[in-house]
Amino acid sequence: MRMPSWKHLANGVLLLSTTLFMAACSKNDNDGKSRIQVALTDDPGDFKAVYIDVQEVNVNYSDSDDNGWQTLAGMKKGRYNLLTLVNDKDTVLADADIASGTIKEIRLVLGDDNWVVTNAGDSIKLQTPSGQSSGVKLKVNMPVSEGVLYKLLLDFDVAKSIHEAGNAGKYMLKPVIRTVLEAQGGSIKGVVLPAVVPSAVLVLNGADTVASTYSGVGGAYQLKGIAAGSYTLHYISTDSTLQPATKQGVVVETGKVTTIDTLTLVK
Repeated sequence: MRMPSWKHLANGVLLLSTTLFMAACSKNDNDGKSRIQVALTDDPGDFKAVYIDVQEVNVNYSDSDDNGWQTLAGMKKGRYNLLTLVNDKDTVLADADIASGTIKEIRLVLGDDNWVVTNAGDSIKLQTPSGQSSGVKLKVNMPVSEGVLYKLLLDFDVAKSIHEAGNAGKYMLKPVIRTVLEAQGGSIKGVVLPAVVPSAVLVLNGADTVASTYSGVGGAYQLKGIAAGSYTLHYISTDSTLQPATKQGVVVETGKVTTIDTLTLVK
């Protein structure tokens, strides 16, 4: 997106209402946490379609298998055809703020609406071993840092996960899943004053706006998932008597949080 003029930006910011200010405050309530997106992809198998019924994704920070499980918010429940998620395609199952620390395990909870479509066109319901009723547990032991956006990829191996049960035309589902966790760029955080009104904070790469947010409680702001590189920050207050400001040469590194010195807008 191309950077508009300061006048247009300022006019747009002045249209913000108290509702937007409250939304900005709510967004910054998540400071101090990490954020994780859980996505599903597939290694192909010899079928026309494979549908799995995803109900929950849980994380566990404890070494105990019985304690510490937390359900991720923003879950997209439903039935997914794994064979459409090939050639580097994936779909996001959950997008949630989580505590920083070390995630010991991930649990994928499936429903019972799982099906395979054979090359002959037959639709057959997949049988699931009773031991998997509590979910598919995956050991990960992955650290996540405060203020960083991560993407956890669940790579479902169809060929190894579906087995024909004898010659009865039945198929068993025993999921084999590889996990890959990657930081999605880095983050920028800081404070813009005065804090009595919100300010727009824009991240620019040349003339292109790559991310934006509004300051919240205490003038705090944070932008996550910024690709590594050097950027310019633009600040515009909703108070038209305050002059916009610019900070150049803001360097972002993957997996790290860049903290900006407090900036005060003046009249």
